[in-house]
Amino acid sequence: MTRFTTTLLAAAITAAFSPTLSAQWALHPKPGVPKGPDGKVNLTAPAPRTPEGRADLSGIWMRTTRTEKPGSAPPGRPPLATFNDAGAGMPGGLPYQPWAAQLMKKRLAENQLDNPDSLCLPQGPLQFHLDPQPKEIIQLPHKTILVHESNYMIRTIYTDGRRLPKQGEPQPYWHGYSVGRWEGDTLVVDSNNFRGDGWLDFNGSPFTDALRLTERFRRVNFGNLQIDFTVDDPKAYARPFTVGVEQVIVADGSELIEYICHENQQFLKMTGRQ
Repeated sequence: MTRFTTTLLAAAITAAFSPTLSAQWALHPKPGVPKGPDGKVNLTAPAPRTPEGRADLSGIWMRTTRTEKPGSAPPGRPPLATFNDAGAGMPGGLPYQPWAAQLMKKRLAENQLDNPDSLCLPQGPLQFHLDPQPKEIIQLPHKTILVHESNYMIRTIYTDGRRLPKQGEPQPYWHGYSVGRWEGDTLVVDSNNFRGDGWLDFNGSPFTDALRLTERFRRVNFGNLQIDFTVDDPKAYARPFTVGVEQVIVADGSELIEYICHENQQFLKMTGRQ
């Protein structure tokens, strides 16, 4: 199977299992959505705030489709990543360690068939932010919960003042262990203790158990969310790097739909176990 064929197959699967939200359920418009004179959602209205005065990140979000040529990021902004290539906006690409570059090339040559997402396993942390399916952010006083439609993944970011555990202290998680703090209107999230066999992007850029991840969530206005994503993984990359992710609000009353990837798993029958 060629890489082109694999890409078409992946697109077909996405189209088949990711219909528009509005095609699944009746719309229930949310209260408090700002509208312009034309009746459309005013995406540039001020961002909502919580009773505590924090910027409220809550809502259903989709990645934007905007891309950039390498080196063309606006002043003060990191280069944009894409679902296929985390380093798409970086001149020269990601700063791989030699073994990591070879592994990524091997995964590409094998048509990404071992991508965890293709095996009903969790995607890497950057893949989840860039997946074409939506995610919901639920911001609570002492934690923020991310629910991704893809693989129906749930991630908890603790904002109750606890420290980030030492590397290797808890059992490694698919999604790492995450603690957050507020710097003004930006939620800064530090994560570690990841399993060491994940993919950062669809191309297969690896990360290891040494990954220390920093995300900075900033709701620019009502309709736009920026996430800056800093990867510090000295086993896989020669230096830390930062890329950007852009999200837009889903404010038409749509909700997440159920995503069950495991419903047709046949591994017990295939291995003879009943």
